[in-house]
Amino acid sequence: MEDVPGIKERPAENRIREAAALGVGTFVVACPKDLAMFRDAVKTTGLEGKIAVKDVAELVWEALDGERKEEAA
Repeated sequence: MEDVPGIKERPAENRIREAAALGVGTFVVACPKDLAMFRDAVKTTGLEGKIAVKDVAELVWEALDGERKEEAA
């Protein structure tokens, strides 16, 4: 990004700041590269603990695990 004049912040950092400003608690992606990119952006923007980045597969797994716990009870 240093070669592009006028850009001071990476696009991923910009998206994370926008999401945090809107009160988003979980930022969901569907691409492994995006997962790494946006998790890094959370760290570089200092928003760790305020916004979590998850893959959509993680949400499905969490939902299924919750169903299994309910069935076991």
